[in-house]
Amino acid sequence: MELNSAVPSFAPLPDRRRLLQGLAVAALAGPVFTRAAHAGSPATDAAPVTGRVLAMSDIHSAYDRLGPLLAALEAEVASQPVAHVIAIDGDSFEHGNVVTVRTDGAIDWAFLAELPKIAPTVFNIGNHDNDITTDLAAVVARLQGLGITVISNIIDTRTGAPYAPAAADVPFGPNRTLRVVGVATNSINTYPAASRADLNIPVPGEWARANLAQAMAGADQVLVMSHAGVSKDREILPLLPDGAHMIGGHNHLLFQHQQGRSQYAHTGSWAAAYTTLTLRADGTAQVTSTPVSATAAPSPRIADLIATTLAATLTPEETAVIGVSPAALSLGDTGRAVAAAMARAAGAQAGFIGHTTLGAGLPDGPVSRYAFDAIVRFDGKLMVAEVTPERLAQLMRRANQDRPIPFADRLGDFVYGATLDSPATSPIRIVTTDWCATNQSEYFGVSDLAFTEVPDLRVKTVATAAIQHR
Repeated sequence: MELNSAVPSFAPLPDRRRLLQGLAVAALAGPVFTRAAHAGSPATDAAPVTGRVLAMSDIHSAYDRLGPLLAALEAEVASQPVAHVIAIDGDSFEHGNVVTVRTDGAIDWAFLAELPKIAPTVFNIGNHDNDITTDLAAVVARLQGLGITVISNIIDTRTGAPYAPAAADVPFGPNRTLRVVGVATNSINTYPAASRADLNIPVPGEWARANLAQAMAGADQVLVMSHAGVSKDREILPLLPDGAHMIGGHNHLLFQHQQGRSQYAHTGSWAAAYTTLTLRADGTAQVTSTPVSATAAPSPRIADLIATTLAATLTPEETAVIGVSPAALSLGDTGRAVAAAMARAAGAQAGFIGHTTLGAGLPDGPVSRYAFDAIVRFDGKLMVAEVTPERLAQLMRRANQDRPIPFADRLGDFVYGATLDSPATSPIRIVTTDWCATNQSEYFGVSDLAFTEVPDLRVKTVATAAIQHR
């Protein structure tokens, strides 16, 4: 069973005016989704809560929401007098954020420093956590110095030793612990290039088959934290004993899946949501995803630091407004809007953009250059190819995995895709980024698309023009 964030299926975009208007559905602060391990029991008959895990991943230096997120975590822990653990499943840092780079992640580190003061905190290393401090050993040491439990199955090639233990116990109430196990993505080209020679990362499924049983042995309660992505997690899930739980990251998805009494959830990205795993005395569990609004009151613990750091660091060019959005778009609809703009610019009938090329959804109102760079994270060339109508339909079926789809059909990496009005005749011209063209087997599920470069067109230029001339 699976519950997804409510995002409608994509419909074609007939004109430029619909770029930012017709796709507007709901801001990222949407409804709350819940999945219980056993349905049918009235809430009044539920067994007592023994503990709660507050989980999130892929925060990526989202400074507009870090303050509200911290306030939400404080409120959650204060709301119930039970054991809590805060679980960060990788990628707290973002090299595409100029403030992060210029301040060495001062806001990120301040946020992380507050978490152990609220509840025991565990951090599983992702592929962007050494974006700012390239030496991952230094990152781990600093996290541990804050009182955070760090877990990872990444090996330091310089020493042959793990950067951190792959499993650890964290306090989870009187005389109880939570066993946490960390798994990293082995997609080495997604880590900072300067650090790759120092990283030996096992294939997630192979590592789990060889090590997971021992890592879980004798535990009170188990939480596997994987930053490997959905496709790799699918190999790990069958290895979980009934009642052990798993959270995933890396794919910037928000969904929940139930396997017996075990819960598996992806928690969203860019601090737009967090996931609560509520454990009960009878072995049942409940998963709830809660949105975080950028306009919510920030925690006073870091509110002033965020405001003063942004004011002191950003240049006038970066705070300048490059366009005005008439409505907020979800992350998926933002991706489809950019894909449609790429198609128009390249004279194509369909456009595709990688899901993690986008960071945040388009906000309502003025959009600064700084905000835009958090929406479209990476630049790149535009690449075109020709396909048949049947092949286009195949590519579209694989695209837009932010919609509700069966868990068996989730593939991890995917593209947001948009089609323009066009006759269903061959050949059909499609456009994507050079990253997706190079890695087409991962994003499109095929390897025979013959892409060629579109001269003088780049992703950020096209997306900026779409906002400015909608």
